[in-house]
Amino acid sequence: MTEASDKAGAIDVLVVDDDFMVARVHRAFVERVEPFRVVGTAHTGEQAVAAVDELRPDLVLLDLYLPDLFGLDVIPRLRTAGHDCDVMVISAATEADTVRGAVRRGVVDYLLKPFEFEDLRLRLERYAAQRGRLLTTVVRGQADVDRVLAGAFVPAPAHTLPKGMSVETAELVERALREAEGTLSATECAALTGVSRVSARRYLEYFHGMGSAEVSLRYGATGRPERRYAWRA
Repeated sequence: MTEASDKAGAIDVLVVDDDFMVARVHRAFVERVEPFRVVGTAHTGEQAVAAVDELRPDLVLLDLYLPDLFGLDVIPRLRTAGHDCDVMVISAATEADTVRGAVRRGVVDYLLKPFEFEDLRLRLERYAAQRGRLLTTVVRGQADVDRVLAGAFVPAPAHTLPKGMSVETAELVERALREAEGTLSATECAALTGVSRVSARRYLEYFHGMGSAEVSLRYGATGRPERRYAWRA
């Protein structure tokens, strides 16, 4: 297979993090998810700008606390240079102003550190699905525009689902969401459908990424907030 044909189906990723060990872990995580491949790493804002210019990645995983630049300030520099790569923020920054700033700069997702492999895999698969729709959509009217912007889920045959997901399980999870009175957690969905909690969460996040499910957070006394899902009417 030629290099050109190999790249045709790949999504090239640049990992940006000031910590060399963290960057190595993130790289290993990304390379476990098809069709993503890491084409380089950078550890400063200036290195990130130079690497994007040289490597032309499709997606940048961007840390915010870089030694020379605040991560969000890298994005306008990329745009000024004419790069249209997508950016996914991966940071420990929880300040509301920072999250709002990331949204204003058009990031495709925002993942808080620390996280597990499954957390990143769900977001990468969601991104790949959305990217595929953007690349293949044909706009015939307002409904097509709305579908792309909202990431609305359209029932599809099995081969269009992310690898490892089945139509049968997707239908089980969808039915559980539709019939639920209120919201469901991944654990509750797993109990209702008979699948594992990890699988339930993966499908729930898939529906969320497609725009069919809404997510809310329930805060407890300690620990991370619980993600709860509801079918979008």
